[in-house]
Amino acid sequence: MRLSTARGTFAALRGEPAGAPRGTALLVPGFTGSKEDFIALLEPLAQAGFRVVAVDQRGQYESTAPTDPAAYALPELGRDLLAVSELLLAEGDGGPLHLLGHSFGGFVVREAVLARSTALPAQALPWASLTLLSTGPGPIDPTEAARTKMLMDALGGLDLETIWQLMQQMDEGSRDPADVPAPEIADFLHRRWLANDPQALLAMGDRLLGEPDRTDLLAALDTLPKLAVSGVRDYAWPVEEQARTAERLGARHVVVAGAGHSPNAERPLETAAALADFWSTVRP
Repeated sequence: MRLSTARGTFAALRGEPAGAPRGTALLVPGFTGSKEDFIALLEPLAQAGFRVVAVDQRGQYESTAPTDPAAYALPELGRDLLAVSELLLAEGDGGPLHLLGHSFGGFVVREAVLARSTALPAQALPWASLTLLSTGPGPIDPTEAARTKMLMDALGGLDLETIWQLMQQMDEGSRDPADVPAPEIADFLHRRWLANDPQALLAMGDRLLGEPDRTDLLAALDTLPKLAVSGVRDYAWPVEEQARTAERLGARHVVVAGAGHSPNAERPLETAAALADFWSTVRP
């Protein structure tokens, strides 16, 4: 579906429960990702009674892509989330609104929450809870940072198709055969990569390399229930760092067995169960 707001039009996937929703969840993807990263969560969360909306951020896959590089600054992405959130709340009868960000999306949801709380501190936040999924407090792990920097350098001089072919060549010698995607998935990943806006990728990569740690500011919002979810391993932020961040936030930390950086895709049933359990405890 398409979500039309004053901030632009955002492509979305939506899952609906059979009866009246117990709540609504807005799911925000990360760097090089899209709404499809959450597709395996839609059905189990809807079966648990939650309306679920996963979006492409501006410049990602099927959403609007502004031409101005400044349009991809983190505060702009945060304002987009507020606009989408207000649209969902205006529908009514969706129950409390829960916000979740995966990986880089965690920076965006944090930005949205902090900006909203600073701008109108006397008013309640539009979100009933915040979940950080496989995200860290600041810059990514140095090894992954080096890979991201290489990608950003390539974006400065090569087209997306050429970069895709180079990435496939690099993966051929190091990828476990068990991790090779099915042909239809590989085709989707290729199409999605080509649909990304290079300016958006550069802006997101820059934040992954240099975003400051704002955990203490987020922790100060002690009336907002928070959850941290990770896999047992993570190439972007060490799980131990994610656990320490959860402790600083006063948040419960759920580790999804058998999952890596994307529990939403790798262990969707277990991840959905953890999310539904948390959201069910939140009182609007």
